[in-house]
Amino acid sequence: MIDFDTLEKGQQIGSTTVYVNRADLVRYAGASGDFNPIHFNERFATEVGLPGVIAHGMFTMGAAVQLVSDWVGDPSAVIDYQTRFTKPVPVDDPAGSNPSETPGTAIEITGAIGALDAEARTARVDLSVLVAGTKVLVKAQAVVQL
Repeated sequence: MIDFDTLEKGQQIGSTTVYVNRADLVRYAGASGDFNPIHFNERFATEVGLPGVIAHGMFTMGAAVQLVSDWVGDPSAVIDYQTRFTKPVPVDDPAGSNPSETPGTAIEITGAIGALDAEARTARVDLSVLVAGTKVLVKAQAVVQL
């Protein structure tokens, strides 16, 4: 369990890399019900101006907040989570390989304490979410009740 009194603004909570491949997108589409063809059809995605098939925004958002849930040890402690989507997360088709065995696109996530509220005993965790060095989420912030 995290001790609120030991936290400091700017303190790192950790980092992780999450990989997303085409097989993950198929599984996520089935679980979420989001069968928009931009998430599985290369031709359709490029015809609408995308660089190719892209990950679901909510997949990316969920992958990012997992760092906070793991850090705090209790997903129900995350009482607020917000972000803005800035760039799509392209997911290449690994030609000639088994898509479920391909690591896929790397989503790099780091988190740091952005603010503390001693009265409410909450910590705001600011997340940095990058793909190939480019921010794909901005103002990604989770508030944790401690």
